[in-house]
Amino acid sequence: MVTSERCEEHERLLAQKRRVFGEEHPETLTAMLELADRLWTEGRLIAARKLEEQVVAGRRQQLGESHFDTLKAIGKLAVTMAAQGEGMRGLYGETNLETLRAINNLAGTISAQGDLDAACDLLECVMTSSCHLFGEQHPDSLTAMSNLAAILWQRRDREEAYALQQHVVDIKRRVHGDPDQATRAAAEVLEMMERDRGC
Repeated sequence: MVTSERCEEHERLLAQKRRVFGEEHPETLTAMLELADRLWTEGRLIAARKLEEQVVAGRRQQLGESHFDTLKAIGKLAVTMAAQGEGMRGLYGETNLETLRAINNLAGTISAQGDLDAACDLLECVMTSSCHLFGEQHPDSLTAMSNLAAILWQRRDREEAYALQQHVVDIKRRVHGDPDQATRAAAEVLEMMERDRGC
């Protein structure tokens, strides 16, 4: 694939940041992530992933695992890995529930900023990983499903959102019963969706 002019511009900027600041400087890492985004839009996922992996490693070392910028980089890498058909386990190990929760929360922040597509991508990764690692009945899996249903609803993917929320309610009823507070809350969301759909 021929590199676009925009991609070349980002590559020149990254080379300049590397010369001036070095490989691990925050401005260099930001330029890497911007180039990775450009490569992603052109379908060059392997090249994008290499840059994203560098950014994740650099930000983990400089800022720590739970910093917003680290989590944002992890989220972008997770989306790339999912697009390549991989799960998220390579990012954080098999059982790091805290990282899944942090990415779930990051998706909420991103959706509040108006990027519903990116939020959906992150939540789909979290939901898939959580269900695979801990099972559908796990509270974090159900939270990810509910959050994804809400974002899909906002994005006007009403049928998919409704089906997912119905699935959440069915699981909660089966596991906890109708009187459970969390089951009632999920059912109320489903009823609201039914009213808005005109069911």
